[in-house]
Amino acid sequence: MRKLLIAIIGFFAVAVALASAAPASKTAKKPEPVRPDLEQIKAEVSNPRSKYYYPKLMGRYQENETIMTLDDYRHLYYGYLFQEDFNPYRHNAIAKAKEPLYYKQNHTRAELDSIITYAHMGLADNPFDLTQMNFLIFALRSRGKVNLANIWQFRLNHLLEAIVSSGTGTDPDNAWYVIDPRHEYNIINFQNAVAKSQHYQEPYFDCIEVEKKGSAEPTTYYFNIKNLLEEYYRKFPEN
Repeated sequence: MRKLLIAIIGFFAVAVALASAAPASKTAKKPEPVRPDLEQIKAEVSNPRSKYYYPKLMGRYQENETIMTLDDYRHLYYGYLFQEDFNPYRHNAIAKAKEPLYYKQNHTRAELDSIITYAHMGLADNPFDLTQMNFLIFALRSRGKVNLANIWQFRLNHLLEAIVSSGTGTDPDNAWYVIDPRHEYNIINFQNAVAKSQHYQEPYFDCIEVEKKGSAEPTTYYFNIKNLLEEYYRKFPEN
């Protein structure tokens, strides 16, 4: 598992670097974070005449289109909130059952192929499972399937960029918006930080205290989960 974790951490670092560098290739400076207008996104992804109509947008994503913009990915990521199969608390039975395979020190070719299969199954159930996406990238690269790994790396980079473009995470007014609580810990890993404690802050913030490498002072990151909770309780009022 150590080998797998080192590779995944490496991919996290690459994702951060590429996601941060992507806007700079087009403009002189990185754009300022912009809080997502979720009501507008909901209207656009629900409108068949909109270029952001969700079935069309997801189709472009699945066709590995490499000209999708940051705005496209923001609509793709946050637009998933309003899809019928959205459930941020769904349980990934496949990932849980296959943990012994993921935790092995070394993997055979057959085992890497199994990881690829299980990761695809997990992503078919939840297209924005960033952990499964990283396992998939690791296994594809290890099997020498570099082009496929690069496709998934491109997707991961831009999904990450969509999240970190929603704020700075430094305080409630600039909290990062996530559609899945597990993405909070993905983002912390992407920031090369280690979570130390977590608490909920009214009215709708997850706060995670972290330690960052090279820094003696703890940092608290803030995540806005208002819309995540609203959509979850709308669909599952019994919970």
